[in-house]
Amino acid sequence: MTAALRAGLLGLGMMGRHHARLLREMDGIDLIAVADPAGDVHGVAGGLPVLPDVEALASAGLDIAVVAVPTRFHAAAATTLAEAGVHVMVEKPIADSSEEGRILADLFDARGLVGTVGHVERFNPALQQLRARLAEGEIGDVYQIATRRQSTFPARIGDVGVAKDLATHDIDLTAWVAQSSYAAVSAQTAFQSGRSFEDMIAISGRLQDGAVVNHLINWLSPMKERVTVVTGERGTFIADTATADLTLHRNGTAALEWESVSTFRGVSEGDVTRFAFPKREPLRSELEAFRDAVNGQPTLLSTMREAVHVLSVVEASLESASDDGRLIRMGQRAAF
Repeated sequence: MTAALRAGLLGLGMMGRHHARLLREMDGIDLIAVADPAGDVHGVAGGLPVLPDVEALASAGLDIAVVAVPTRFHAAAATTLAEAGVHVMVEKPIADSSEEGRILADLFDARGLVGTVGHVERFNPALQQLRARLAEGEIGDVYQIATRRQSTFPARIGDVGVAKDLATHDIDLTAWVAQSSYAAVSAQTAFQSGRSFEDMIAISGRLQDGAVVNHLINWLSPMKERVTVVTGERGTFIADTATADLTLHRNGTAALEWESVSTFRGVSEGDVTRFAFPKREPLRSELEAFRDAVNGQPTLLSTMREAVHVLSVVEASLESASDDGRLIRMGQRAAF
């Protein structure tokens, strides 16, 4: 029987407390060390001593570690852990810049370590169902993927804007469900909260496979919305990732009788199906996949190189927004 992996956690904030809960509950993992320079304000540590920094954590004899600290510390923390021979899952985005991310990916590859990034939407049951059904050709060619991710401002986020914090989810999930990287993007941003970072972004673009993409993301809405809409030649999928529901609106097959309508050569409304499937907690599934990857099993985890592509798309979107929405071509940077 395989021995339990000795796990460490860096960062005991809002995300850290969820990681700690799940790491303690999972088979095959033994949480032995936690660290946070700011202490343990949420009482996450339990009976473990709170180590002062990543260097102390890296010296604790770990097999794996989760990094859940602010974005600007991701690259340095993951580097320290990799140099100690520790497999690492870093919360998204991979780093503060795509260049830092590339250096990190190179380091983990060179050392033969599992390095992954917490794009947790890959483990949302609705999106897993969506990806499988698209791959099976259930709606034929995909024409468009549109996402909406709106909510109030999270006071805990202070070092990045809505693009790096939230758009990374939408960009990764879009490329992942379509299994195609981004070819080009343009964007517009808004700064309405008196902060130096954007709190609203609208991104338009195209994937390498030709599908049109649109993302509407903000921290300015009193309504929380997490929706992905995929339109294809035979119908439209709607995934509500807040509830993990997936619905298919099929194109109609019945002949139209109303003359003025039938002259329009579009589609008509067909059957609507809401799918039933098991709904596991995405973060639990992601951490289990991290465990399995370290044990040599294939998983759906985001690789560091895929995460670099996602961050490159975010950077290109912000560059476009600063230049009046200029179209920026990505080139072939990653394969999904």
